Amino acid sequence: MSLSVKLEVFEGPLDLLLHLIEKNKVDIYDIPIAMITEQYMEYIAAIKKEDMELMSEFLVMAATLLDIKCRMLLPKEVNEEGEEEDPRAELVERLIEYKLCKYMSYELK
Repeated sequence: MSLSVKLEVFEGPLDLLLHLIEKNKVDIYDIPIAMITEQYMEYIAAIKKEDMELMSEFLVMAATLLDIKCRMLLPKEVNEEGEEEDPRAELVERLIEYKLCKYMSYELK
């Protein structure tokens, strides 16, 4: 089960939000990470049990959102060809790996 969030610019599963950010369909600057964390904490309190899988998924996604947002706010690095590197490129690769691992763990169950 994926955590659903309700924000001013998006409503739906957190993994879909990450996908839309990757594809530049949602601007990372419009995402209030504190609000997502608050909704997550309310959800955990409401279910009254610890779901380690959900908690670990949330931590990965929240850390990824924070990383993207921090990298977008910092000055961009210039590569050897003189082009600015997009800080999201490395994160997209990590998210693809994460999705693959998540799929494989589902298949193993």
